[in-house]
Amino acid sequence: MVKIQAKDLSGCMVALVTPMFADGSINFDQWQALIQWHIQNQTDAIVVAGTTGESVLLSTEEIDQLSQLAVQLCQGTKTHVIIGTGGIQPDKVITANQRARNNGAQAVLVVTPYYLTLSQSALYQHFTYIAEHSELPIILYNVPSRTGIDIQTNTSKNLAQIDNIIGIKEAKADMQRIAELVKIKNFAVLSGDDGSFVQAMTLGAHGVISVAANVRPQAIKSICSHIQLGNLEQATQLNQQLIPLYDYLFHEPNPCPVKSLMHHTNMVSSGIRKPLVMTKIKANQVRSLTQPIIQEFNSK
Repeated sequence: MVKIQAKDLSGCMVALVTPMFADGSINFDQWQALIQWHIQNQTDAIVVAGTTGESVLLSTEEIDQLSQLAVQLCQGTKTHVIIGTGGIQPDKVITANQRARNNGAQAVLVVTPYYLTLSQSALYQHFTYIAEHSELPIILYNVPSRTGIDIQTNTSKNLAQIDNIIGIKEAKADMQRIAELVKIKNFAVLSGDDGSFVQAMTLGAHGVISVAANVRPQAIKSICSHIQLGNLEQATQLNQQLIPLYDYLFHEPNPCPVKSLMHHTNMVSSGIRKPLVMTKIKANQVRSLTQPIIQEFNSK
């Protein structure tokens, strides 16, 4: 597949779950079915082995298999394939980036190192080193609520000057930061927070890497399209209908709620990797959450 540029990163992108059987093994048939569903719904990009895909609990071989299938299915479509490759050790990230390239990915999503406490200078050196030794375009991934490290705005601006760093998934709902980042030329700013992505895109962010798109891709795609066309009132009205879904998806750590919801609606089997556990859906939430999901999924 052809490498993508910053201008290609826009709209509705899904942080795709990894469907698993009850024993935790991957259900590759369901993986293919989900990807085909997203292609049909014109999802702009699929993120393989991201946080929602339980990346840190997958083996290298499993990520290869998932990636190869995604690339094979998306070949010749308008749906891009991005693979999560971030980690603590830069040389291992570089190796993962090479595997992603060999598997046919169009870009990689590289999260900040977690557990370690790095200065902004160290962060800059970390990403610069990775970029210098990677052929694929890199999307930075800033999610301080999980990693404990926040890429400050000036650091992002400096990293954006490196040729193959083409964008950032900004999961921190800081609209002042978004407003600054969107001023950078040839640099895609992607919201990583479902609850605030409409506000971010209204400020100029190019799209969203969404958890909610796992179950409501048509709706998220429609919201993005409305914003891109300047129809902010329609986007806001449609987004308002999804607030109960956002609240459910993040009332416990991701991806437990979304996988539970997808299992409840027969989209995926019941597996999740330990130490994660499935979330229980309250009886009073079942109908309001599942009915629109079933309607979208059965429209394939």
